[in-house]
Amino acid sequence: MAGLHLQEGQSMQGLRWQVIFPFLFSWLCHSVSGQIHYSINEELRKGSIVGNLANDLELNVKDLSRRKLRIVSKISEKYFNINQDNGNLYIADRIDRETLCEAAADCVLTFDAVLENPLKIVSVSIDIQDINDNPPTFILDTVKIEMSESTSRGRRFLLQKAEDLDVGVNSLISYRLSENQYFALGEKVSTDGSVFPELILEKPLDRETQNKHELILTASDGGNPVQTGTALITIIITDFNDNSPVFTQDVYKVSVRENIPVNSTILQVSASDEDEGVNAQITYSIRNTARNILQTFIISPKNGEIKTKGQLDYEASRVYEILVQAEDGGGLAARAKVLIEIIDENDNAPEISITSSSDLIPEDSPPWYYGGTDSTLSSANNFHEIVTKHSLDREKVSSYNITIQVSDKGTPQRSSRKVISLNVSDVNDNAPVFEKLVYSAFIPENNSPGASIFSIQARDLDSEDNAKITYSIIIRSDEEDPLSSYISINPVTGVIYAQRSFDYENHKEVNIQIITRDNGSPSLNSSTTLRICIVDQNDNSPVILYPSPEVDSSTFEIVPWTSEQGSLVSKVVAVDADSGHNAWLSYFLQSPEPSLFTIDQHTGEIRTSRGFQEKDIMKHGIVVLVKDNGIPSRSASVTLTMVIADHFHQVLPELSSQSNKEESQSNLQFYLVIALALIFFFSC
Repeated sequence: MAGLHLQEGQSMQGLRWQVIFPFLFSWLCHSVSGQIHYSINEELRKGSIVGNLANDLELNVKDLSRRKLRIVSKISEKYFNINQDNGNLYIADRIDRETLCEAAADCVLTFDAVLENPLKIVSVSIDIQDINDNPPTFILDTVKIEMSESTSRGRRFLLQKAEDLDVGVNSLISYRLSENQYFALGEKVSTDGSVFPELILEKPLDRETQNKHELILTASDGGNPVQTGTALITIIITDFNDNSPVFTQDVYKVSVRENIPVNSTILQVSASDEDEGVNAQITYSIRNTARNILQTFIISPKNGEIKTKGQLDYEASRVYEILVQAEDGGGLAARAKVLIEIIDENDNAPEISITSSSDLIPEDSPPWYYGGTDSTLSSANNFHEIVTKHSLDREKVSSYNITIQVSDKGTPQRSSRKVISLNVSDVNDNAPVFEKLVYSAFIPENNSPGASIFSIQARDLDSEDNAKITYSIIIRSDEEDPLSSYISINPVTGVIYAQRSFDYENHKEVNIQIITRDNGSPSLNSSTTLRICIVDQNDNSPVILYPSPEVDSSTFEIVPWTSEQGSLVSKVVAVDADSGHNAWLSYFLQSPEPSLFTIDQHTGEIRTSRGFQEKDIMKHGIVVLVKDNGIPSRSASVTLTMVIADHFHQVLPELSSQSNKEESQSNLQFYLVIALALIFFFSC
C-alpha cells in the first residue's frame, strides 16, 4: 500500500480530486444516462466480484462484446476490470482506503461505464468501506523523558499522540499504561478536541533506588478485532543532590611509629555518595583548627589519603584526633573521626628536670639532711632526693657540682647527664683569725702624731655578714698611762695610727693587744699582740763619764817617765743614751801637733806613742773628742792633763794643794767606772 502511494499519488490531495471529479461528472451525467452504486470493503482480494455490471445496466450478456463495455477512468481502471463474457465487475488490485482517502469520512471511487452501438454512459460509484486494518501507531517507538528525582507529586508530562489511519469506530483510540507504582495515565484535551495522553507522577522518585523506569504505552482502537500500538517510554531519573556523602567508617583508628618518614601515608579514608555527576564528586579536607594537626598531617582532596606533613613526636603528642570532612559537589558534607596513635621509639634520652626552688644547704646540716633539690625523671615519673652523707663545712667546700646520669631501658639504650650546682650556705662557725699571734712593728722615735704606723688584718672563713669583722684595742683599766693615748686603730680597715710621738729613751717597746670580732650571731672573736719597737734616732750626744767634765781641769794623770811605747796611761769612758749605731762611740785626740800619746778609737784607752826623752816637757794637756755613729753624728769632749814623772814627790808640791780634791775625785771616778761597765753589759 505504501509503494502504491509513492508511485501513483504524487500527493494525497491530487489523488483525492482524481477520485471525486469523475464521480461528480458521472453523477451529473447519471441524471441523463443513469447511475450505478456499489459498496465494498477495502482490502478485498484481487478477483473479488464487486457486482454484475451487465445486469445492473440491463444488458444482454451476448451484447457485451459488440457494444464494447468499458471503464473510462485511469484510477478506476487500476482497481477494477469488467469481464466481457459475463459482465462482472472484478477487483483488479488491492484497495487501501487509507491510501486513497486518508482519514476522510467517505471514500468513493467513481468511473464511467461506456457502451457503444448505441452510445450510453453510465456513472458507477463504488463506496470503499473501512475495515480495521490499521493499528494505532506512534510517531516514535521509543520516547525518552528525563525527570529529576526532586519532581513533585502530581506533575504531568505530555506524551505523544497515537495515530490510526482507520476511520470511524476503527479509529477511536484509548490508552493504557503498563503497571507501575510511580506513574498514572491521564488525558489532555486540546481546544480542537484532540486527546493527548499524559504521564502523571503519583509517588516521589528516588534515583538512588531506581534511576530508570521503562513503561509501555498502549494505544487501542475501537475496531473488531481491536488493533493496538505501543511505544516504549523510558524515564531517566536525573540526580538531585539529596544524599550526603557517607564514610565507610565513623571512626578510623591507626597506629604508627613516631620515626615514620615525612610524606608517609598513614591511612586512606573513603566516602561514597549515592548521587551522581557533580553531586557525587567528593572532596576531602581536614576540619581541625589545631595548629599541631595542620602542621603535621595533610589529606589528599581527591582520594582521602592522609600523609605526614611534619615529623611525628611521641613525646609531643601521643594521640592525634583528626576530623575529616567529605563534601560533594552540591555542598552536602559528612564527617568522620581519625584517631592516630603514635607508637614510641627510643629516640629520646631521659630528661632530667630540677624542681627545687633553692640550691642552698646550711653547712651545719646534720648527716642525711634533705638538700632542697630533687631531680625528676620525666619518663618514669620517679623522684629522687639529694641528701647529705656527712657533715658539711662551707669553709672547706663551698659548693658541689653533682652529676646525675639517667639511662633508660630502651634499645638502643639512651642516657643523659645533668650537673646540679649546690651551694653550702654559711653559718658563723669560724672566728676571725689573725695570721700571727704576735706582730712586730718598728717605729722611729720622734714620729709624727697621727701617722699610720702599721696595718693588721684578720681573716674570717665565713661569708657575708658572718665574715664582716671589726678591730679594737683592749685597754686594761689598771694601766697608769693608757695606751689609747699613744695608739688608735681603724675598726674597719685595721690600720693602726700613732696618736703622739714616741721617745726611745722612755719607751723602747710597746705591747698592745688587738681584738677582732665578726658580725655573726653569736659574734666570734680572737686577739693578737702587736709589739711596737721604737727605733732609736740619734737624738742624744755622748756623755763622758771619766774623766768627768765637771771636775776641775787641774786633774792630771801621772805617767811614769820610764813608760815604754804603748803603755796604758789612762782611759776615757763615755756613754750614749741612744742605741745601736747611734750609740757606737769613737774616740779621737784633738792635738794641733804630734802628741806623745795615742787613744784607741774604740776603747778610749790612752797609751804612750813612744818613750819619753829629757827634752819632753813634763806636763801635757790632751783634748779627747767622743763621737757617736749616728747621722748626723753627735759628739762630746774632755780635757786630760798628763804629768810625766818618775816619782810622785817630783810633783808633790803641785799636788799637795789638791790632795783633798783629788781624793774626792778618785772616789767619783771609781763609781763612774762601775756604772759604765754595767751599761755596757746590759746593752750587749
